[in-house]
Amino acid sequence: MTQTAAPQETRNGGLALAVICVAQLMVILDATVVNVALPSIRDDLDFSLDNLTWVVTAYSLTFGGLLLFGGRTGDLFGRRRMFMIGIGLFGAASLVGGFATSEAMLIAARAAQGAGGAIAAPTALALLATTFTEPAARARAFGVFAAMGASGGALGLLLGGVLTDYASWRWALFINAPIGALVLFLTPRVLDESQGSGKKLDLPGAIAVTAGMSTLVYGLTKASTDGWDSTTTIVTLSIAAALLVAFILIEHFSTHPLMPFRIFADRNRTGAYLIMLFLAGAMFTTFYFLAQYQQNVHGWSPFRTGLGFLPMPATIMFMSIVVVRRLIPKVGIRPFLTVGPLLAVVAMISMSRLEPDSSYWQFLGSLLLLGLGMGCSFVPLTMTAVNGVAPHETGIASALLNTGQQVGGAIGLAAFGTVFAHGADDRFAELGARASTAVGQHEVFVAGQQDAFRAAIVVAVLALVSSLALIRVNKVAPPTPAATPALAAD
Repeated sequence: MTQTAAPQETRNGGLALAVICVAQLMVILDATVVNVALPSIRDDLDFSLDNLTWVVTAYSLTFGGLLLFGGRTGDLFGRRRMFMIGIGLFGAASLVGGFATSEAMLIAARAAQGAGGAIAAPTALALLATTFTEPAARARAFGVFAAMGASGGALGLLLGGVLTDYASWRWALFINAPIGALVLFLTPRVLDESQGSGKKLDLPGAIAVTAGMSTLVYGLTKASTDGWDSTTTIVTLSIAAALLVAFILIEHFSTHPLMPFRIFADRNRTGAYLIMLFLAGAMFTTFYFLAQYQQNVHGWSPFRTGLGFLPMPATIMFMSIVVVRRLIPKVGIRPFLTVGPLLAVVAMISMSRLEPDSSYWQFLGSLLLLGLGMGCSFVPLTMTAVNGVAPHETGIASALLNTGQQVGGAIGLAAFGTVFAHGADDRFAELGARASTAVGQHEVFVAGQQDAFRAAIVVAVLALVSSLALIRVNKVAPPTPAATPALAAD
């Protein structure tokens, strides 16, 4: 039996929401916070160019690989307990990373951060879903939570730029330690524990999916640097496919599956996962290319680059917290899951038209369009992912949404990175000797970027198609203990 949600609402709801959302922001933010600090990290620790990418990849590798495992542990062993373990690991790893004196030490710390995040992120959403069940409070809570998740990447660029320019890249990691300690202090005071499901952990399934997801993220990362036709990419992705097929077979025959396939029986939930997958590919591509566009083409500093992105998370927060969460109880989620992807399509079209001499206002217009689209999408996506799920399965349902975001971002960067490279090479050949000049280099970069965003238009269109084809639910309901017996047959 799982604990009912009613007693939890009598506790300090505002502080409980703050604790969950700060933890979510901290985990999402760290996926991009070191991006603008990479040149400083390279100089300080004498990183090689090949190993420098692992400062980012090590985090995404363990985060993406362990998400399903992390979400399921909350369902089995108690969400609050696993949430605190995840935050504790994340904070401790951040502290170690801040003190790093070598390549290996920093990369290992970033990997440990990702592992902590993989436990904390899905359990945070599961805690939110079972803590806030009253419709108005639930809409507000999901609005704030979705705003943190959607804007975390852009805020990471800003925070990384500020800390790198005015303090040190190390503070981009140090800052997580006191925040994590505060979250750990408040969590048992404002959040109730859920009882575990009493089932055994599907260890073979956990090993297969963790190895498969980690190998998949690694293969996609190598594809973006080595190309899709390289031996490393082909072998790695083949191994990932074999491991994930093995995982599906294990789950089919397991009496206590890590990922019950009935989670996908709801077309709306499956639609939410697909929409998140596609939108994440477009969004992370934006962070990656436009941050370089402003620094390499327009000569902006890391701080100014982060500041230039600020209107985007501000727009996402305004839409999520002020507009969408208030209108969802009145108009439902379907209108927002149509308008959101549609705005993302328009944003990708706008970004594909940026030129070397484009003004900041053109850049800003593209960001605002994407911010509006993401602000419309993330609240209903988050609510749909856990809609009608039994309380003892909210962890795995939310983990799948996080997995869609992480894998979507990895696929997007790999695929669009390859498109970028081909576009840049073609332009380089066209320019001839002029390609070695500063102006020529800017033209080469922008040509590759334009091709990448043209490809991203297709992905945004797929998000829109997924919404129109699969989303049918309009009103959402909280997970209820009454649903547990019918859904817990496995």
